[in-house]
Amino acid sequence: MNLMKITKKKHLEIAIEDIPKHPNPKIELEQYTTPAIIAADLLWNAKSFGDIENRNILDLGCGTGIFTLGSAILGAKSAIGFDVDEESIAIAKKTANSINNNNSISNSINNSMKIANMANIANMSAVGFYNYDINNLTDFGKKFDTLFTNPPFGSQSRAQKGADRKFMEIAIELSEVSYSFHMAKTRDFVHSYYEDLGGTITDEFFYKFPIEHSYSFHTEESKDIEVIVVRVEKLN
Repeated sequence: MNLMKITKKKHLEIAIEDIPKHPNPKIELEQYTTPAIIAADLLWNAKSFGDIENRNILDLGCGTGIFTLGSAILGAKSAIGFDVDEESIAIAKKTANSINNNNSISNSINNSMKIANMANIANMSAVGFYNYDINNLTDFGKKFDTLFTNPPFGSQSRAQKGADRKFMEIAIELSEVSYSFHMAKTRDFVHSYYEDLGGTITDEFFYKFPIEHSYSFHTEESKDIEVIVVRVEKLN
């Protein structure tokens, strides 16, 4: 795809920070926007492992598409986002079209950056966003090299319990390498469950994930949640 050459992690953060947040987050889906600083750090680490450039990427539970579009910017061969929320998918498609038509991401980046093929940044033909039912996702008929997923943490009483397990199962089923977000306190469970599924955790990344005031019952403007992202390789 080779949309553009990002030379520093900070440049990637600048490039993706204007991707819209969830406009109407739904508590049952535990929709919280991944901050650009966290997404950029994880994408940059994935790039350093060779998990993005010229790879087929799946963003599972993509929301408005930060990992899908971020992967495309870093040179993914293809980048596909799935989400059950039609509103999020509509926004993600609109953002991709905006990049396609207006070079909006390139315009937000400092001119001192070394960017290749600026005129060709609109080559978004290998980027797609789809509404999906996760229970039928294995029928999609495609395998991926790398998968990003930020499933429901299970931190809200009104959210579906155990939803993260289904995301983990799909991750192992559809991809060779997965980057999977979880609450840090569930680390032992995450390790054992991925091992039971036939994966091995090679690396861990820890973040303070800010949960912003998104729902009526929130009493604080923002609260940090300790999260872990694990890099999982499927064992053959």
